[in-house]
Amino acid sequence: MNKTPSKKKYAKMCKLYAEWNEKINVVSRKDIDNLYEHHILHSLAIYQYMKDNGLLEDGLEILDLGTGGGFPGIPLATVMPGCHFTLCDSIAKKIRVAQSVARDLKLSNVDFVNARAETLPGPYDWVVSRAVTSLDEFYPWVKGKFRKGILYLKGGDVAEEIAKMCLKCKVDPSKVSIWRINDWLKDDYFEEKFVIEIRK
Repeated sequence: MNKTPSKKKYAKMCKLYAEWNEKINVVSRKDIDNLYEHHILHSLAIYQYMKDNGLLEDGLEILDLGTGGGFPGIPLATVMPGCHFTLCDSIAKKIRVAQSVARDLKLSNVDFVNARAETLPGPYDWVVSRAVTSLDEFYPWVKGKFRKGILYLKGGDVAEEIAKMCLKCKVDPSKVSIWRINDWLKDDYFEEKFVIEIRK
């Protein structure tokens, strides 16, 4: 099993989100005490997947679509300083939270866009996202906007959802991989949570 990132390293991030959550509901109020496990570590599963599969390289352009308050983009930007992230959300107040957190963490590799996916120019190397909508709805938003692929955090019965996307969006099933997060993070919370890679 790979080493789990230190909670101490992300203490400031947790504190910033807790402060913002008092003003704007960035994450569920009942879940704020689990911010590190359920939001930061969950986001970092994309990094772990990329690391395990030889996908990490400097200079990557990565779009986080539907970032909300900055997940998975901000945790990823902290561990991938050589890559550039564009965090996009259609809700302006959530983008303001993400901007403020990134500024306080002194992240210089992140830009922010308050827009809908369809209006973004692209292309990016990767599109990342965290269960914004069903895959068959999400894929058309980013079709033609990525050079390498999509890395999508999703839970539940992903096989049925992937099959629906492949049929509706004409995606070759051989281009889709599923990685069980629980193989890295031994925790009941991650039991049915996955990183789904959809290659170009």
